[in-house]
This record gives sequence, structure tokens and C-alpha cells, in this order.
Amino acid sequence: MKINVAHFETDLLLKALSFAAHKHRRQFRKGSDPIPYINHPIAVADLIVRTGNIHDPEIIAAALLHDTVEDTDTTLAELDAQFGPVISQLVAEVSDDKSLPTQERKRRQIEHASSLSHPARIIKLGDKTSNLRDVVDDPPAGWSLDRRQQYFDWGKSVIDRIRGTNVELENAFDQAFAKRPTI
Repeated sequence: MKINVAHFETDLLLKALSFAAHKHRRQFRKGSDPIPYINHPIAVADLIVRTGNIHDPEIIAAALLHDTVEDTDTTLAELDAQFGPVISQLVAEVSDDKSLPTQERKRRQIEHASSLSHPARIIKLGDKTSNLRDVVDDPPAGWSLDRRQQYFDWGKSVIDRIRGTNVELENAFDQAFAKRPTI
């Protein structure tokens, strides 16, 4: 029996999108507008496909799922059971340990960025680019200019550790960074 690869890939991506949408269903982005959180993982997946020219369905699925462990009650075991070890491992690589203080999580992201696998680096590039764009377009409520600038600088510190991963995604990040808020 011949397996229809395109059908398998479509099934995987729709399953990941549906799973992520369900898990993030009550969440909104931090901006002043109540934008559904699921728009962020979709934007990350869109960036890596359209800008980064990445078409690996497991990387795209992991991009759609990248915040489920970090920001919902989803476990890595649940992702492994639903999507297999490759996708769950990619999500694990890009997930912060929310039990740690914010500054420690940020420090660890910078420190561990260079040890990420190539596919995890792709997701990280898409995530950081999407986040910078959101901070420019609709900054989180209550974020001062200084805090937004610090966020941009921290994001750049992470991305600088993984340069050489994907030129197109790095250019997209640099374009987003060029809009760093100023006085």
C-alpha cells in the first residue's frame, strides 16, 4: 500500500494546529488588543515556511506547538504520545522552565541557544522575530520604553548565538530588530 506523503503531512499539521488552538483557547497575547494567543504560533510557523523556506512537517508542527508546554498544562509526555519523539523533543528544546524566575530563564535562553539543534534554532528564530514584531505593533500593556528596549536587546543576545542557521530568518529578525523602540 502506497502512503500518500502529502496527506500525512497535512494531517500532522492540522492535528498540531488543532491541538495548539485547543490548548491556547483561553489565552490572549499580552498587547492592549485581545488577540487570541494561537495567532502567535501560527505566525511563527508562517515565518519559518514563507520566509525561512522550511517545509519539514515536523519542524512546522513543533513551531505550532512550541508554547504548549511552557504556557499551558500540556506535558512533554502528552506531546510525545500525540506527535512522537521528534516533535516533543523540539518543543522541549525551545521551552523555558516556568518554575524558574524570569531573569534566570532569560539567562538560560542566551546560554543554551548555541546548543540547540538546527530545527530548534529555526523555531527560535521564528519565535523571537514574531515576538519583536508584536512588541512593536502592540506592546504589552504597562511595558515602558526601557522594558521594550531590554526585551529587544535580550532577544538579539539569543539570536546572536545561533547566527548561521537560516539567512532569510536572520534577515527577518534583523528587520524586526531595526524597529527597536526609541524615544
